[in-house]
Amino acid sequence: MAIFVAVIIVVLFLLSAIKVVPEYDRVVIFRLGRLLGRPKGPGLILVFPVIDRVQRVTLRESALDVPPQDIITRDNVTATVVAVVYHRVIDPEKAIVEVQNYRFAASQFAQTTLRSVLGEVELDDLLSSRDLINNRLQVILDQHTDPWGVKVTKVEIKSVDLPESMRRAMARQAEAEREKRAKIIHAEGEYAASERLAEASAIMAREPIALQLRYLQTLTEIGVEKNTTIVFPLPLDMIEALTYAKKIKAAAAAAAPPPAGAAGGD
Repeated sequence: MAIFVAVIIVVLFLLSAIKVVPEYDRVVIFRLGRLLGRPKGPGLILVFPVIDRVQRVTLRESALDVPPQDIITRDNVTATVVAVVYHRVIDPEKAIVEVQNYRFAASQFAQTTLRSVLGEVELDDLLSSRDLINNRLQVILDQHTDPWGVKVTKVEIKSVDLPESMRRAMARQAEAEREKRAKIIHAEGEYAASERLAEASAIMAREPIALQLRYLQTLTEIGVEKNTTIVFPLPLDMIEALTYAKKIKAAAAAAAPPPAGAAGGD
């Protein structure tokens, strides 16, 4: 009877020692306080109660949110930056043995690195060159977490919050820049139009008939609009001829001698 009870106890002990490790996990076993070889899994493993202590480590990529960090950029602008770090464990043994809590350690180091790196860049670079800054952060974090068996795959700056006064100043700057571009475009259009008008006037000066054709085209456009206004174009050369004839007549009258009777009466 005692043997039967002992057998049952041994069987139950062995059954309780059987563990199943999924494909995405690895198990680091400490037997009597000492590391037991390489990490175990996936599949069935034996973990003996009392003498074995188990640490599970996932090999899946994880996202680590970096708390909001108040930074001062190189051009003395204050901002609040939120980032996220994507990482995965490539060596479960180092992740357990070399550091107490690799997620907490990575989070703390990400915060200090974020403040240090962003303090060396200007606000314009922070807003326009995020890819370069993200790559720089990823390289720095990966170098320091490699001894822990952790691979940092990507770092992304999620948002940059600026003070309200800075937002208003940036809005005014953007509005002034848009007005500047609009004035430049308008001036370029006026310059191009003046060049075309100068070319057109030169052509009309060489070909007087071109001006008459322009008159006819203008009349056609006015007639299409169905208005009651009638326009008769009067060529400028005709007006100049009449004015010139009037001036000649006035000059001839002034140069003519007075009548003889008027002279004798005096």
